[in-house]
Amino acid sequence: MVRVRMPPGAPIGLPAEIPEPLLQLEWCAPFTGTVRRAIHELKYGGERRLARPLGEAVAERWRHAAAGGDVLVPVPASPDRIRDRGYDHAAMLAGVAARRLRLPVVQVLERTHDTTAQHALGRSGRSENVGRAFRSVGPAAEARVAGRWVVLVDDVVTTGATLGACARALMDAGASAVSAVTVARER
Repeated sequence: MVRVRMPPGAPIGLPAEIPEPLLQLEWCAPFTGTVRRAIHELKYGGERRLARPLGEAVAERWRHAAAGGDVLVPVPASPDRIRDRGYDHAAMLAGVAARRLRLPVVQVLERTHDTTAQHALGRSGRSENVGRAFRSVGPAAEARVAGRWVVLVDDVVTTGATLGACARALMDAGASAVSAVTVARER
């Protein structure tokens, strides 16, 4: 993973600044070659065992960036995709990273409606697709993030639209700050 040991805040090359309201965004490697194949096998090939090395890379990147955080929150997949795969890949990544970072994982977000797969859309359509697609799952969940620094965990960031939409839902639930870390960044 080429970026795991780079200094925190290294430029990410997104077309704009870090998506609001994210405080920080880190990623481990470009979404190419072996990393791309590993993520695809985890998501679409049923290779759950790949969650371990990818989740460990996420933890190492977050630790090396000298970032903090109180809880990790996986970006939720749609219920249909979880049913089809039999698991939520981002939750698996967050679980591995949480053990390494000694932080709790709280699954407090849900999708309010199905969205088109982000990889099927151009940059301009991604934000509109996920705009208000996430919410906290209720008062008990909100209590788990209220006043806390939340770190979102996902596999790939492209424009940051999904992470921004999740961060807004977490801020609405009372989080004091939201950052994110992903395995890869698509150019």
